[in-house]
Amino acid sequence: MVRITEQLIRKKSEHNELIIGTLEELSLHQEDIERIEHIGHWCRELKILLLQSNLIPRLENLNRLKKLEYLNVAINNIERIENLEALEALQKLDLTLNFIGELTSVESLRANYNLRELFLTGNPCTDYPGYREYVIIALPQLAHLDGKEITRSDRLLAAKQFPALRERIVQLEALHKIERDEQRVRVQQSIEEQEASVRDLPDDDERRATTFWQQKSEHCPETRIQMAKFSRRAKEQAAAGGKNLDQPDERKRTRRLFAECGRPYSLNEPRVNFEFRDEPDRFELDLHVYKYLDTSLVEVDAQPNYVRVTIKGKVFQLALKQDIQTDRSTCQRSQTTGHMLIVMPKLNPERIVAPAQEKRPSQVNQSQASGGGLKGPVDIRSICGGSSQTKQPRINEDEIPDLI
Repeated sequence: MVRITEQLIRKKSEHNELIIGTLEELSLHQEDIERIEHIGHWCRELKILLLQSNLIPRLENLNRLKKLEYLNVAINNIERIENLEALEALQKLDLTLNFIGELTSVESLRANYNLRELFLTGNPCTDYPGYREYVIIALPQLAHLDGKEITRSDRLLAAKQFPALRERIVQLEALHKIERDEQRVRVQQSIEEQEASVRDLPDDDERRATTFWQQKSEHCPETRIQMAKFSRRAKEQAAAGGKNLDQPDERKRTRRLFAECGRPYSLNEPRVNFEFRDEPDRFELDLHVYKYLDTSLVEVDAQPNYVRVTIKGKVFQLALKQDIQTDRSTCQRSQTTGHMLIVMPKLNPERIVAPAQEKRPSQVNQSQASGGGLKGPVDIRSICGGSSQTKQPRINEDEIPDLI
């Protein structure tokens, strides 16, 4: 059973510097609380009290909260509206998804003359014929019921039906009480049978959990309590086994940034996209950092053979195949996209050799055209000879011997 303790309330009052005497808003939702206690003595200045998603079966110990304006006890095990008459300033009451079957118990809210909003959605009483008309007449101070505005015409129509309507609702309440008593017995037997079927299995056996969560059950307070206890027991066993549910598994592979020989690894823990360009004289890393991430959460470290960017504790590291000039490296971030550009000049940049330019055919034609055309006879013997070759001496035909 989870109790409301001073330590729990102080933990929830961090916004008020842990002072509970002047606390005006308190949220104790999803704590598996099974009883309302101590709040009326310790926090008398409360204006907002949130107790949804617990296991509270009864409204009690709230009569000292004279300044309370909003009370939320949705998704609990409440079956009757009671003990709220002393809440003079109460304006909004949320009882969504409880087990209220006694609709006539809403008449206890007549003394709360400041009450303007009431939520009963998801309770068995909302299935009664004439439910809305009955509540409208029983609580004339209401302005909204289940989120819907109450008009003057609604009140006039409900006033005509109210005398006969109340008798019918009292009969439906009696039937609901009989069904509820039978349900308690039936659910208790089902719980005992289920526990007997898995009694021989260890608590940490997966079959035990599978059998429990796969069984069919009725929607009632007993079932919700059993489910909460089973979940709480599983958490306690996990904690006793030395495993912290709020922290990652210690057996998880540890982060390694370097090999044993000192060579840096490349890794991308934040899983961000990036572009890497290898230019002749520099490396460029375009890291797609999240657009709305504050720059103070990003750290950049450029070393001779690697660059490391830490984003909210997660490491992005890239190994470089050439050494860089760390003192000349720069880092800039775009205010529009949030991307980060890291420019790293190489220590030994590559030589850039301009390719030889060849004359295009169009250029040759233009040069010929500019020459003005052919002039005089053409020596066909020198056509095949290259311009760079030396000219051969001319042969004297008189010195050539006659053919035999």
